[in-house]
Amino acid sequence: MTGSAIAMMIIAMVLLWGGAAYFLIKAYRNNTF
Repeated sequence: MTGSAIAMMIIAMVLLWGGAAYFLIKAYRNNTF
């Protein structure tokens, strides 16, 4: 596996976790306010 492929996998995981955190925060705010 090349370095660029590993970097792309890391970026994809960060985007997945970022998106999950964004929707969790959005749902939390909708429930709070």
